[in-house]
This record gives sequence, C-alpha cells and structure tokens, in this order.
Amino acid sequence: MYNVLIVDDERNIQSAYIHDIKENLSGYEVLGTLSSAEDAFVFCDVKKVDLILMDINTKGEQNGIEATLKLKEKFPNTKIIITTSYIDIRMFALAESAGAESFWLKDFSKISLSEVIQRTMNGEHIYPEKIPDIQIGNANLSEFTPTELRVLYLLLQYVSVKKIASHMNVQESTIKSHILHMCQKVGCDNKAELAIWAVSAKVYIPNKNRYDENL
Repeated sequence: MYNVLIVDDERNIQSAYIHDIKENLSGYEVLGTLSSAEDAFVFCDVKKVDLILMDINTKGEQNGIEATLKLKEKFPNTKIIITTSYIDIRMFALAESAGAESFWLKDFSKISLSEVIQRTMNGEHIYPEKIPDIQIGNANLSEFTPTELRVLYLLLQYVSVKKIASHMNVQESTIKSHILHMCQKVGCDNKAELAIWAVSAKVYIPNKNRYDENL
C-alpha cells in the first residue's frame, strides 16, 4: 500500500485527486490533504508518506519547489510529483534540480494524473516532453525566443527596463526592442498589455518572485 499526501490550496483540486486515485489506482491510500507546502514537513515526520502531490503555488511563504528541495533532503525515499496549472517553462528545470521525480501540468498534460503516479512509483521520471504551444494574444508561445521569454518573465516580476538591461548586461534599447517585438507578435500596444496577456495565458506563476537568479 502506497501512502499519498496531497498538497494543494484548492479544495476542488484536492477532491479531484482523491477521486482519481480511488477510481483508477489500487494499492494507494490518501493519508491527508494540506493547503501549505510548509506543513508537509510536520506531516511526514508523523506519518510515513510514499508519494506527495505537490502544487507549486500553495499557501504560506514557501512554494512547492522550495519545499520539495528541503523535503527530499529530509525524506529522500518519498517521491514527489510537482503539479501546476501554469506553463511557466522555468519551473521544469527548477523542479528537476530540487529532486522532484515527476512534473504534471494540470490543464495541459496528455497523460492522466493516475498514469503519472503509477509510472513514477514504478521508478520513472515523467516530465513534459514538449511545452504546450498555448496562445498569447495573436502569438503562440513557441514564437517567442528564449531571450524574449527571459525579458518577459522579468517584466512580470515588476522589474524595470533599466534593471533588466543591467541584469542581462545589455543596453536598455535592446530590452525595449525585445519588448516591441513581443508586442508586435501578441498584437498589443505596450508592456502593460503584454503583461496582462501573458498572465491570462498562464505562462507565469504569480507571486513567486524568488526566481530572478535562475533566469
């Protein structure tokens, strides 16, 4: 019997996971649900947990990836599947480096959660093979260059053009040019509209401003 812990701050998601596990997997028991990644440490101290379904955006100061890194240090035999509704491409590498066995995109994955769970517990590492090509205004995500995405993510963290230029060691005019090109692709008039389109398309995980150093 595999013991499962669900960490997600949305009750409807918690219920959906429980139903999926009960209906599609045998030999699994959901021991509990938590809204905060930080609470997982106490839970795992008290009970033996074989698998954690860890959302990135949870309540509390610590995000799911930060918690995963520390949980794997303390409970190396506990497997962790990172889950999220956002297509924030930075998170794949961060989750893998934190030690998460698998990564499941809630709204975009071509395989079910139950399949990811089963394959993960069988020793596989399941990560998206291809980033879903979602639409941002008039453009698809694949139309943005890596440099443009880097600029976009910094903009979404309310970083000024001047600071972005300094961070990337380029001229401000270069950053403005990248922003202009992205606006032309999306079909918007300025960086504020660009940010709105990007957030609505879920290409950025909000309120997690700790990732600048990884860009």
